[in-house]
Amino acid sequence: MTTEERVDQLVRDSDPGGLGMMGDLGGVKQTLLEDIMSESLVRRSVGMPSRRLWVRRFAGVMTAAAVLLSIVPASMVLRGQGEDDGISPIVSAGAGAGAVFSPLAMEAAERSPRLLIDQAGWTVVALAEFSENYGVVRFRRGGRELEMNWYAAYVYTDRYAGQRDAGPGKSVRVDDWPADAFQSLSGDFTVLLRPRDNLVVEMKTSENWSRKDLDRVLADIVRVDARTWLAVLPAEMVMPVRERATKVLADVPLPPGFDMAALEEIGVSDPYHFNVGVTSRVGCGWIAEWQRARSSGDEAGVRRAADALRSSHGWRVLRDMDKAGDWPEVFWEYADEIAAGTLRPGYVQGLGCQ
Repeated sequence: MTTEERVDQLVRDSDPGGLGMMGDLGGVKQTLLEDIMSESLVRRSVGMPSRRLWVRRFAGVMTAAAVLLSIVPASMVLRGQGEDDGISPIVSAGAGAGAVFSPLAMEAAERSPRLLIDQAGWTVVALAEFSENYGVVRFRRGGRELEMNWYAAYVYTDRYAGQRDAGPGKSVRVDDWPADAFQSLSGDFTVLLRPRDNLVVEMKTSENWSRKDLDRVLADIVRVDARTWLAVLPAEMVMPVRERATKVLADVPLPPGFDMAALEEIGVSDPYHFNVGVTSRVGCGWIAEWQRARSSGDEAGVRRAADALRSSHGWRVLRDMDKAGDWPEVFWEYADEIAAGTLRPGYVQGLGCQ
């Protein structure tokens, strides 16, 4: 595909709903084409790899296009890039400069390392435990995966010592961030970034990587600002929490005093872990109500709480999750205990009750 054909495709992609705004974007297309061509000439004349500079300039041009397309949902503009279309995730994110994210999502992103694989085809498939000192995000392209975990900086020494058991590491850099790469006996790689901003990042590959694959990906990992990082995530991960929770709780009985606003604490996460957070709070709320009713002799309250938890076997959210993980089984074990009139003390840890 020629450069101009790729620009045409990008402009067409920016009007996914067929809203007839192609004429309005003609000037953007021309500016973008000229910018790309001038950047190509710079690379040929000085022999320097300027792909990232091109990305930044490209994103700036697409920001102008995004203003014209502000009535188009961001998910239509940002999502759905294929492995072979040659468009980097950061370029795609630039088209969504007008996307609105909640303050809590922005704060959480600011606390994270905000590292992205700037190669076409890599997508975020899992995001969990998005807290101040810990988080995990998993990228996938085809049959390969790369998982990034981050921790408080003080764990670096222990993490490094654990990797040295498999043999000496090789010094590498990730977006100018010093790191060490280790290969285990099973063949998978671990890249441990040195502490920065009170965090340490540990990357792990799936087993079907070669050293060449690793080096190629590490060369294209970049650190971005919070808005760009959030814009690259799949739409369902950054959907407003109340909107997500309303869908999850459509057929779920809520305990007395359930605080929907408190669900904002769950924040940015993949659907599975978001659903864990929501149903955990529902389950813990009903257990607290069951305990209150028992201690006060409120037999009706005891039955109401037990019936609510017993009904969890039919909740759509848990039935759907049961195909992907063990959380529903754990939840149902405690729900069945309540229905039988007993409860193990371990429910606090098991369900994440506070």
